Amino acid sequence: MIRFADPKNDVAFRKIFGNEQHKEILISFLNAVLGLSGSYEIDDITILNPYQAPKIELLKESILDVRARNKLGVTFIVEMQVARLPHIRKRFTYYLSKTYASQIARGDDYPKLNQVIFIGILDFNEFEGEDFLTKHLLLNTSTFKQELKDLEFNFIELPKFNKKEVELVDILDKWIFFIKNAGDLAIAPNTEMEKALQSAYEVANQFTWTSDEMDAYELRGIRIQDERGARELAYREGRQEGIQEGRQEGIQEGRQEGRQEGERLAKLQIAQTLLANGMSLAEVARMIQWDLAALEAALV
Repeated sequence: MIRFADPKNDVAFRKIFGNEQHKEILISFLNAVLGLSGSYEIDDITILNPYQAPKIELLKESILDVRARNKLGVTFIVEMQVARLPHIRKRFTYYLSKTYASQIARGDDYPKLNQVIFIGILDFNEFEGEDFLTKHLLLNTSTFKQELKDLEFNFIELPKFNKKEVELVDILDKWIFFIKNAGDLAIAPNTEMEKALQSAYEVANQFTWTSDEMDAYELRGIRIQDERGARELAYREGRQEGIQEGRQEGIQEGRQEGRQEGERLAKLQIAQTLLANGMSLAEVARMIQWDLAALEAALV
């Protein structure tokens, strides 16, 4: 029985999509996600941070992505993100902007800046709508034309992709199915498969991995589970603390409201006694330090 590595694990993701010996994997994935065909299709890339047999130090990195550049100078960033972190949209924007700006040094000409395209694969839901793949561009709000084309975001939200193997229609479906489900499969899907996708399943086959690669993969998986558990625990503890604080505040507020209501009733009783003894309404209001209209309303 074959055992595939889970592409959502950062180590596996880099080994599969950052593999210089199998650049056809990343090329096919980019063309599928970006909808490129014909003369626009990517036919070759240079992987800027190629996969290397991992060391333990690799696991200390906070960002594990795959970067590549095509012959036109366009930079592609593909990142697997399993955890929804605070301010994650700002981090995506900062990350893309920093990559764009770093293409030139101070004093260089702006024409040397080339397009940067970000593809974020998210193991959580982040945006509104039911589409599992969304593209985010800078548009003219009057004409809806993309006149500033150098920055582009694409996001794949895996929880929104619910197609089964028999429902896979095109290469995009097959790639997302691979990323989401390969770690749970015992055999490769029984559908007609492109060469690049076949290569991806072959690279993901754990029986071809070295012991160092498996150690790094498993340690990364443990860390992911630990981080997820820590977040869930923090959420539960924060929720419980909030409930307890809310109860305590409710008790205190209740006591305060009770005292205020008691004081109001006592003053109202005094007012009724004074009025029964012939004191005018205005005089009683001044005596108990109430607003005249409020006293009139309370006596109704």
